[in-house]
Amino acid sequence: MHTVSGGEVAGILVAVFWAILVSFLAVALARLAQTLRATTKLVADVTDQAVPLLADASTAVRSAQIQIERVDAIASDVQEVTSNASALSTTVASTFGGPLVKVAAFGYGVRRALGGRKEDAPEGTRRNVIVGRTVPGARRDKRTRGKKD
Repeated sequence: MHTVSGGEVAGILVAVFWAILVSFLAVALARLAQTLRATTKLVADVTDQAVPLLADASTAVRSAQIQIERVDAIASDVQEVTSNASALSTTVASTFGGPLVKVAAFGYGVRRALGGRKEDAPEGTRRNVIVGRTVPGARRDKRTRGKKD
């Protein structure tokens, strides 16, 4: 009978350890290969879906840019119209404003002169109008100023 020596036992243990290690590595590599295949398929699917989405996004950006250019043109036209309207209103106000005030004041003066003093108006409420300001109407007697009835 042959007895097993210590070196042979050590050799058998190392061989078994290497066999187990190689088996674990083979399983790990098989799973890694499976993961890489799934990742490759996923990347291919994402690429297939992303290309049309990017084309649609590019079209939308171009359309938005065209609309922004149109809005910019409209805004500049509105600004020009606004400045023209402001200039026109200033011109109209300076051309017709002064004479219209004078005509209105003259018409009011003529009505007051022809209509006479209203009898039903109380003494203290009557006022004469001069263009631009209002002055008290009738002067009261100095003796009755501070006295109340």
